[in-house]
This record gives sequence, C-alpha cells and structure tokens, in this order.
Amino acid sequence: MRHLLALAPLALVGSLALPAYAGTITIDGIGEVRAAPDMAIITSGVTTQGATAREALDANSAAMAELVNTLKESGIEARDIQTSGFSVNPDYVYTDERDENGYTRPPKIAGYQVTNSVTLSVRDLEALGTILDKAVTVGANTINGISFSVADPSDLLDDARRLAFADAREKAGLYAEAADSSLAELVSISESQSFNQPPPMPMYAMRAEAAAASVPVEAGELSFSINVTVQWELAEPTN
Repeated sequence: MRHLLALAPLALVGSLALPAYAGTITIDGIGEVRAAPDMAIITSGVTTQGATAREALDANSAAMAELVNTLKESGIEARDIQTSGFSVNPDYVYTDERDENGYTRPPKIAGYQVTNSVTLSVRDLEALGTILDKAVTVGANTINGISFSVADPSDLLDDARRLAFADAREKAGLYAEAADSSLAELVSISESQSFNQPPPMPMYAMRAEAAAASVPVEAGELSFSINVTVQWELAEPTN
C-alpha cells in the first residue's frame, strides 16, 4: 500500500506535464511547377495493301525497314524505338446482291492490309520537326500523335512538394489564428501527384516525294502538381 501511495503523486505530476491540445486541424495544400519538356513520344508506322497477305506483308516489311533505318540515321537510338503494333487484316468488298433465298450474299475478300507501328522517344526536341518530315518522306503514312514529357521530373516534383506543404501550413496557420490557437505537433502528411500535359496531337500524313521544310512543332510547357493533406494538433487557447 505504501508503494501505491508513493507512486500516485509521481503519476499525477507526469500527467500534468503533458501538453494540452484543443483538437486537430487537417488542411490540403497544392503546389504546382511548370517546365518545358525535354523529350517527345511519337507513334508512327506504315500501312500497306496487297492482293495477298504475303504481298502486303513484304511491302510493309520493306517500308518499315527503311523507316527504322532513317530514324536511326536521324539520331534516334535503338533503345528508343519499340514496335508497338502489328496487324494483318483482310479488305472486304460488300454487295447488295441476294441469294435465291433472299439473303444478302457474304462479303468477299478483295485483298489484305498490313499495319506495323513503332513508338519512339525523341530526346532532341530541336530535331523533332526534321525527324517527322523524314519519316513521312520514306513512307510513314500514319503518325498517331505526339506527347511531350520530362525525362526526369524528380527535382520538379520536389519543388512542388515544398510549395504544397507551405500552402497547407499557411492556410492552417490562418485557421488556427482565427480559432485563437496555434499549430502544435505535426500529426500526418499524405500526398497525391498529377502530371498535366496537352493531349497528344493527332497527325495523319501521306507519303511525300520530296522534303520541303521540317514540320513546325511547338512543345509548350508541362505542369507538375502535388496535393498534400497535412494534419496538426491545435494548442489550447492561451486566454
């Protein structure tokens, strides 16, 4: 019993020493950083047709080999060229003729179409227009779109994180002041990030016999955004 009585005052003193909190405050913060892209992603390819699947495939393979060689000669490294699509499809001819039972006759195969496409990363944006022009000149008759990006956005995202936390802390401080309190211990931080870029620009091109001028391309800017949710303890009002 003596031991219990001796410990009770110490426990009371310890509880009195704990900080008193009025509650918590949870605030969202947003940080956004904009930067010019340093690379572009393009999907380009060749579509050929022939009376037979073999004829269409042979023509396609020859055109694709020339396209890939041209891309490499233009400075695109092999690691930045990747096959992303390949298909062989029949071309049908439909008719309004009907058989003896009155049913529409089935379509007939008039030939075959072969499509082969590659996705390439262009790391020298100044050469992008020239590369597009050369690709079309040697037979690329489909360019599905161009998207821009930053190869390593780590530093940009870190800057956005700093801005997002500062935004959350400033707003939380205002609320705490309005409540006659102040921010105390930091409880938690969570984040989500977004990368906003212009939608891919669709481009459709037919074979050009001679190059006139490089294709004009504008890269613009990209937006890197971080959203944070931060929670603090609120100190008890001082008065």
